Amino acid sequence: MPIKILMVCLGNICRSPLAQGILASKLPKDKFLVDSAGTGAWHVGHSPDERSITVAKKNQINISEQRGRQFSTSDFDTFDYIYVMDSNNYSDVLDLAKTQDQKDKVQMILNDLFPNENVDVPDPYFGLPNGFEIVYNMLDEVCDVISEKLIQKHQ
Repeated sequence: MPIKILMVCLGNICRSPLAQGILASKLPKDKFLVDSAGTGAWHVGHSPDERSITVAKKNQINISEQRGRQFSTSDFDTFDYIYVMDSNNYSDVLDLAKTQDQKDKVQMILNDLFPNENVDVPDPYFGLPNGFEIVYNMLDEVCDVISEKLIQKHQ
């Protein structure tokens, strides 16, 4: 049975689809499954934002087939690791947790680069034109660290 990792952002069209695609590209597919979700339901069933698709494609990652979905309490049982993009996502997901074990699965994604600093991955949706590039680079760097850690732990 593969190790399951969930990436979570607000709408599941910008940051978490990128994080899903990037991390999945760095892990053996037979041992790991990566998915993504949003805390909100606005984009359920939608493709990722075109700007996320473009920046991923530029880096040889195809996220165009992903579809938005909303985070569910059942995700606590399904996934081994839950990475959130910012402090609001962290609070929203923790509010749904019923047990300490569920809470312990939830981590701010950039804490793997900046331990205990709780640095947010900025939401590029309304940001600068190069915002998606910046977010891609941040996620690519942290996914290198996460993938090495996961591969080592689950050899």
